[in-house]
Amino acid sequence: MQRFHFSGLSGLGGGLSGFDLSGENRVTAGDEGQRLSLLVVDEDAGAREAMARRFSHMKYDVRLAEDGMVALALLPAHRFDAILVDIGLEVISGVETIRKMRISGLLGGAAIFSIARRNDSHNAKRSLEGGADDVIAKPFDFDIVDLRIRHMVRRMRDLEDMARHNETLDARIARRAMELGEARAELDELRGDRGRLISSIQALHDEIERLTERQCSD
Repeated sequence: MQRFHFSGLSGLGGGLSGFDLSGENRVTAGDEGQRLSLLVVDEDAGAREAMARRFSHMKYDVRLAEDGMVALALLPAHRFDAILVDIGLEVISGVETIRKMRISGLLGGAAIFSIARRNDSHNAKRSLEGGADDVIAKPFDFDIVDLRIRHMVRRMRDLEDMARHNETLDARIARRAMELGEARAELDELRGDRGRLISSIQALHDEIERLTERQCSD
C-alpha cells in the first residue's frame, strides 16, 4: 500500500495522459462537500500520484494501492467511501479485483468505480458485470468525477439507510406479529375458560332444577 505524497510528479510522461491537470488549484465542486475516504488502485505510479494529488485537494483522504492484492489486503482494516480500480491491472486483473472486493463482504457500503479507456467498452462492460457500480472513462475531468463519486456515495448511503430502516421495520413487524400471536393465544384461552365456566354454570343450574323438582315431588 502506498500513501500519497506531492513530490515527484514532474517527468512522469505517459503516466498522466489519462488525466486533466488543468486548473489544479482552483476551487472545485468537491471543496464544498464533506471529506470522503478514497482508495485508488492503479499499477501506474504516475497515475496514482496524479490522482492522489488532485483528489486530496478536493476533500478526499486518499490511500493508494499498486495492485489488486494490496487493495484487497487494505479492506479489513479500512473503511472507504469509494474505490477507483484501473481496469488494466495485471497482477490481478481489474475485473477480478472488483469481483473479489464485491464477494469479500468487506466493502462496508463503498462504491466501486472502474477506470477504463474511453474506447474499451468490452472491459467496461465486464467490470460492471463483475460488480463495479459505475465506469469512469479516461481521460476524465476530475471535477466531473468528483461529482459522480459524491452522487454515488450519497446514493449508497441512502440505500444503506433504507436497508437499516427496513430491518428495523421488519423487526417491529415481527415483534408486533409475536405480540398479536400471544394476544390471540390468550384470547383463545379466555374463550376456553369462558366456555368451561358456562358449562359449569349450566351444570349447576341443571342440578338445582333437578333438586327442586325432587323436593316438590316429595
